[in-house]
Amino acid sequence: MTPGLWSGLTGQDEAIEVVRSAAEAAHSGTGSPSGMTHSWLITGPPGSGRSNLAYAFATALLGDGSPEGDAATRRQVEARTHPDLAVLRTDRVIISMDEVRSLVSSSQYSPSVSRYRVMVIEDADRMTERTSNLLLKALEEPPPRTVWILCAPSEADLLPTIRSRVRTVRLRIPSTTDVARLIQERDGVGWDLALQAAQEAQSHIGMAHRLATDGNARARRAETLQLVVGLSGVSAAVKGAARLLEIAGEDAAAITEQRDAEEREATLRSLGVEPGGAIPPALRSQLRQLEDDQKRRATRSLRDGIDRILLDLLSLYRDILLVQLDASVEPVNAAASDEVSRVAAATDAAATLAAIDAITTARRRIEANVPPALALEAMLIATLRKAVP
Repeated sequence: MTPGLWSGLTGQDEAIEVVRSAAEAAHSGTGSPSGMTHSWLITGPPGSGRSNLAYAFATALLGDGSPEGDAATRRQVEARTHPDLAVLRTDRVIISMDEVRSLVSSSQYSPSVSRYRVMVIEDADRMTERTSNLLLKALEEPPPRTVWILCAPSEADLLPTIRSRVRTVRLRIPSTTDVARLIQERDGVGWDLALQAAQEAQSHIGMAHRLATDGNARARRAETLQLVVGLSGVSAAVKGAARLLEIAGEDAAAITEQRDAEEREATLRSLGVEPGGAIPPALRSQLRQLEDDQKRRATRSLRDGIDRILLDLLSLYRDILLVQLDASVEPVNAAASDEVSRVAAATDAAATLAAIDAITTARRRIEANVPPALALEAMLIATLRKAVP
């Protein structure tokens, strides 16, 4: 794999070769069913690098035709400021029809400085059926110089009519060794810490980076696991559910606070307001809109934080089950091996499977808008009765 533009996409050599070949075909004018097409879908599990591949592909299409793309184009795509790149991403639960309608409208423009105009939709699975149908016609009849790149966890997350009009590139889950090597080289951390982070993140590159570089994130994760295996009664389960919500909130705040501050500073700068200066009344509505968007993102980040906790707990009981079944499989939580062995010895596989079912049920309930506190309380009480010694 060539270093540079594609180097952050660890373990995805096959997918990289597909889009690199397509970009080369696009610049050489030899597009074909085996090379370039105008509608793409990049699928893969969270953390596999879907958006990274999409923007690397966009850079190759918008650049001067070299495999790495020219430096100026790379900088513009990284900053999302290239005049021929349009991006739709959302921190909300769904992508709105107005957002897609605006993107479809701008897809009709001709490229201004590049050979192509590239339209990227991250998390395309967040479109409702009506919104997807709005996009469908644009995919059926795109202008000759417009390329669509959609990203989603799997093909099944999109309508069949959308799937039939795109070429799919599937990313695989990279190995923990590949992720650890990337974290070690990119973030300058020791091998043991990089490997532990990769294992605990279950090869999610972004989460592995956080765990390797943020001691507070590691501490919050460790507290989550310890809290659940240390439950001693129903009262403790209720208090534990409240604490899990607090941990999710702390984790979400750690992710969003810095970004919120940077966005506010950039907005004030673009409006010509000096740092610490008074905000003219005429500009306050724009700041209120930004604050509303940030509140919606915080809500989404909290839900994501709760789901990360539940995934961590699933990994814990997965490790417990492996010990109970005497399976020779790499553990996710090697650092918690003592606790895993203790719980595995004090319970049986049936109880562990019941705990896994309780956690899975909690995920479904929260996704269905059951109040998280109630879903977590029910989960911990069920786990307490079935799987905690």
